[in-house]
Amino acid sequence: MRWYPVAGPAYLAVLLALDTRASYPEQLVLGAVTCVVLLAALVPLAPLARAQALGVVAFATIGEVTGSLVWGVYRYRLHNLPLFIPPAHGLVYLSGLALAAWVRPRVLVWCAGVGAVVWGLLGLGVLPRLDVAGAFGVPLLCVFLWRSRSRSVYAGVFLVVAALELYGTSIGTWRWARELPGLGIPDGNPPSGVASGYVWFDVMAMLIAPWLVSLGRAAMEPALNRRERLMAPTEPKEPACQSSSASPSVAHSEPARATASTV
Repeated sequence: MRWYPVAGPAYLAVLLALDTRASYPEQLVLGAVTCVVLLAALVPLAPLARAQALGVVAFATIGEVTGSLVWGVYRYRLHNLPLFIPPAHGLVYLSGLALAAWVRPRVLVWCAGVGAVVWGLLGLGVLPRLDVAGAFGVPLLCVFLWRSRSRSVYAGVFLVVAALELYGTSIGTWRWARELPGLGIPDGNPPSGVASGYVWFDVMAMLIAPWLVSLGRAAMEPALNRRERLMAPTEPKEPACQSSSASPSVAHSEPARATASTV
């Protein structure tokens, strides 16, 4: 898992670059490849980490459908939800999780907190686009970085998300609306508080992960018990003991012969 902080973002950067010229069928291929990459990345991990990553994929997919396809806060290049996006969220989480184990927690949290605050302030008057919506999300992120026991994981995910958001919007893989549809609140491209949404994905995934692990063990327990019974050594059956006494039929026949011989 030590190579995840580098390999994960590197793969995602190449993926986003390929998508800039991909047709819809080619997007499907990228999605299938990304699913395989995610499954391969999950193999060496503990069951709890696997459940957390899959939980992030589930909640992030709900967020993507709501934010992009329904609300229209941002749009992808082909105005769809690319198939590679849901599994890519799992890779983002694993990259942030590995980064949290790679860098000292205090350093990581301070870098994320200072970076989010500075980005939020710049979006209110310095950056080319006014970013009021993003500034609303920064305090929420800072609360999690300050109070949560998983603050280092949230900090790692924020740094990975920030890099990919800046990269993805700069090459045109997706684009954020200038204003939140229906609210008219100015939004950045990308917004500074975008990582707060990822924090919610992570929070929900961490809450349900232990339940998913327990559910998986309960589902596999009958199969494991059946396998143990099949592999258990069987005791050899003892051969039936033959009685030295004659059988009743023989015992009755001999007196009959004797009687016949005397007649």
